[in-house]
Amino acid sequence: MLKELNPLLHSQLRLAVMSILLSVDEADFVYLKEQTNATAGNLSVQIDKLSEAGYIQVNKSFTGKKPRTTCCITEAGKAAIEEYVEALKSYLNL
Repeated sequence: MLKELNPLLHSQLRLAVMSILLSVDEADFVYLKEQTNATAGNLSVQIDKLSEAGYIQVNKSFTGKKPRTTCCITEAGKAAIEEYVEALKSYLNL
């Protein structure tokens, strides 16, 4: 029987964000937007979903007068990605 794919991670944009965050300590919103080619609104919604699930931590601050949002992956997020990859492998090894 095939493992269920995590529906939260089975979205192209959310998976892209998680993949980027796996390879860096943190990434700011502008960097994530550039790397994913997402619109600001869509990226913001997807970041909120990942944050609500506990997969990423979002920090908001100011650099001078400009707002700055940074994201980093949590241990729960790393575990979720590992489970997702293992589930995908089960589909590929049929």
